[in-house]
Amino acid sequence: MSEIIATYHLKGKIGTFEKKAEGIALGLTVGSWTDLPLLEQEQLSKYKGRVVSVKEWEEEDGVRGEVQIGYPGHNYSNDIPAILTTVFGKLSLDGEVKLVDLEFSKDLKKTYPGPRFGMGGIRELTKVHDRPLLMSIFKGVIGRDLSYLENQLRAQALGGVDVVKDDEILFDNPLTPFSERVSSGKKVLQEVFEETGKKTLYAVNLTGRTSQLQDKARRARELGAHALLFNVFSYGLDVLQELREDPEISLPIMAHPAFAGAAAASPAYGVSYSLWLGKFLRMVGADFSLFPSPYGSVALEKSKVLSISHELTKEDAHLKKALPVPSAGIHPALVPLLVKDFGIDCVINAGGGIHGHPDGASGGGRAFIQAIEAIVNGTSLNEAAETNEELRKALSLWGEEVKV
Repeated sequence: MSEIIATYHLKGKIGTFEKKAEGIALGLTVGSWTDLPLLEQEQLSKYKGRVVSVKEWEEEDGVRGEVQIGYPGHNYSNDIPAILTTVFGKLSLDGEVKLVDLEFSKDLKKTYPGPRFGMGGIRELTKVHDRPLLMSIFKGVIGRDLSYLENQLRAQALGGVDVVKDDEILFDNPLTPFSERVSSGKKVLQEVFEETGKKTLYAVNLTGRTSQLQDKARRARELGAHALLFNVFSYGLDVLQELREDPEISLPIMAHPAFAGAAAASPAYGVSYSLWLGKFLRMVGADFSLFPSPYGSVALEKSKVLSISHELTKEDAHLKKALPVPSAGIHPALVPLLVKDFGIDCVINAGGGIHGHPDGASGGGRAFIQAIEAIVNGTSLNEAAETNEELRKALSLWGEEVKV
């Protein structure tokens, strides 16, 4: 049967959750039931939501419940906007209700494309197969010209960084126009490749009016763009899916979490992070998903972070795996913790942890690569620092190796 099962967490009183569940099942589908004549009940039965399960428990601040409701697949078109409106539209306005998960029946799920490249495809593009990838960010580029970006990009690439992304707040502007960023980025990274043999990808920030995004992304590909950064929660999940499914774009897509907290940060309202930054992004086609790490400058609770990573990387017969990108406040001393929590199938993303190195971005990149290779090879950072000057300087600046 075509169906989506929604899991909600609610606040209430002992013994009230069965009634709440039935109210949700009816209110978000046929509207009412017992007042309908028998003939109408028979006609509408296949559209009626069903209560799948109800649980309740007590916490320090009151009683909580978990209810699961099944929504028949023929009630809505199979797209994220229609589904979210069905399962959480007006319900999201009804007090403390959190949408925790959506489970799609196979026939509904298979229409979603998933990542075009996925984890394996990105590893093939970067030629990095046996360690976490290293990503860095342009810093302090607002109000700067193209030559400034080129110098930053070159320094990061010379440091051995695998992927460099635009800052999410770098929009199309006269000083660093979108097309020129793509062309100059390609040129700089080709020069570095010819000098060092190191392949680095550059993700340019795709921005502008929604109606113009696909044409702009196609133009980026024509100019030789490596990847796209996209502020998906400002634009919408369905927009990302349109970009993913366009055969004339066919570029890796990096989903930035900007604005995601507006829907997911509250423990009692909105949508869970695992659904928002994990399952949904993988389904609609993100190859990378950025999210706050559990120990950085914008820390997110560790269990929530690991649940995001799990949704991105768990085995799935239909969807390729997407790369988890724990971010914010990352420096080389955190590498052991990152590898312990996320394994080698992740992207280590650093801004200040690379640019703030005493030897600049190139030194910062080398320090991270030295840290990553040490941990993957079973060597402590302190031991590796004895023979790697950049790592030694990084640990001196940001602190000793974080014990795991």
